[in-house]
Amino acid sequence: MILDKEIFPKKEEIVEHLHLQVPVNQDYYLTNGQLKKWNGPFEEVYSPIFHQEEGNLKQTLLGYYPLLTENESLEALDAALVAYDSGKGLWPTMSISDRITHVENFIAEMITKRDEVVELLQWEIGKNLVDSLKEFDRTVEYIKDTIDALKELDRQSSRFVIEQGILGQIRRSPFGVVLCMGPFNYPLNETFTTLIPALIMGNTVIFKPPKLGVLLHKPLLESFKNCFPAGVVNTVYGDGQKVIGPIMKSGKLNVLAFIGSSRVADILKLQHPKPHRMRSILGLEAKNAGIILPNVELESAVNECVTGTLSFNGQRCTALKILFVHQAVADIFIAKFCEKIDQLKAGMPWESGIHITPLPEPNKTEYLNGLIEDAKNKGAKIMNQNGGDFIESLMIPAVLFPVDSSMKVYHEEQFGPVIPIVPFTDLSEPMKYITESDYGQQVSIFGSDSDDIAALIDPLVNQVCRVNVNSQCQRGPDSFPFTGRKDSAEGTLSVSDALKVFSIRTLVAARLTDDNKKIINDIVNNRKSSFLSTDYIL
Repeated sequence: MILDKEIFPKKEEIVEHLHLQVPVNQDYYLTNGQLKKWNGPFEEVYSPIFHQEEGNLKQTLLGYYPLLTENESLEALDAALVAYDSGKGLWPTMSISDRITHVENFIAEMITKRDEVVELLQWEIGKNLVDSLKEFDRTVEYIKDTIDALKELDRQSSRFVIEQGILGQIRRSPFGVVLCMGPFNYPLNETFTTLIPALIMGNTVIFKPPKLGVLLHKPLLESFKNCFPAGVVNTVYGDGQKVIGPIMKSGKLNVLAFIGSSRVADILKLQHPKPHRMRSILGLEAKNAGIILPNVELESAVNECVTGTLSFNGQRCTALKILFVHQAVADIFIAKFCEKIDQLKAGMPWESGIHITPLPEPNKTEYLNGLIEDAKNKGAKIMNQNGGDFIESLMIPAVLFPVDSSMKVYHEEQFGPVIPIVPFTDLSEPMKYITESDYGQQVSIFGSDSDDIAALIDPLVNQVCRVNVNSQCQRGPDSFPFTGRKDSAEGTLSVSDALKVFSIRTLVAARLTDDNKKIINDIVNNRKSSFLSTDYIL
């Protein structure tokens, strides 16, 4: 595969593939149930998709979004605080069944925006059509699964318990105001995996879309406005120091849900004057390793590793970012691996059968090229055809071998289509890497000898939070816990776990006297309380 400017569309072809009216001018933000007009400065959004114009490649201007200030961010915070009202607000005191109805109404409106969101996913972050559709549909399914999980959780809490003469009912209640910040690689799905459970548990929310992947949330703002009470969902846009810093420094934030880098997470947490009072749910970096044992079933391992390293160009926290291959099978594994990679097609997101698409981060190809050159200067070679060739935002995957600890790509999370392969002869070598790594999300083991695999599983489960056997690292199914050790995560997310991390166990208790039984029966039988209830949600 050879890259040239012809791989990008001509200017006159853009209208054929971009059905939205561009530029997409988002001149409003959602605060206190209102879509407020913004008359201040805007940030330009450029697509990673370049176009040919007058013999040159130019980046396509996709739209604009507001660059809000401290005033607007504190306005959003105040709206969330008023809506929560120290737990007395309409939303936190609403029955679970009524909150579920609001979320179901949102799903119905969200589905009508599918085409618009999917197209923006392609043009704003370069995600191919198949994966963009999958992200939208998976997000809708996640919301539905969250509703089902909450119903089950509530059923388990709908009965009273009696212990040592004390009558009690234990349920879960919200924390307060939650700030949700998602990542650019799954700007819809990962944002909603925190935003939706936070909402449905009774918290009020401020959410800041990622810097890359802002406009795709625009079609949903009116749905948030229509489906939730005023102040329950609020948005902020702009420079993080200007709009997030003031919220943190106020000390009024109860929960931080952030998916990004540990460096930024540390900065955010340190700004809160009472960090011990703020819950943190963090999804951070990872450098997940794949370990290919000598007795591996090669065809299956190669297929899993190609997908694991290069789904969405390797821009996943769960991607396999370094492969340790036993010396006995290194040559044949690399040959088959490179053969599969050389069959992958590069192109524009809307084209059929495309796997390699433009990278949305500015100057990303230059950064990746720097990693490649550093490795080459220290003895590694590019093993696949035209690996590392790039033009503007598009890069052909590069397989580097042999990689060792002197190279940057051995340590740094590349988050792109560069695949370092490290040869080993003793299992202590990949084990040492994983043990000494700053990250502890997942690992994949490929082999057919159960004794070898078992010997790795027992120590690895104490280093990472998911060990995958003969399969790539991944988040799903969404019912499985998703978390990490060390610098990779704080808190656990899954459909059921997320409901718990955005709420706290709370109980109402009374001595089992005749008077107390009469009072509680009256409250329950006449449905005087949303919390103290034996209603069973079907």
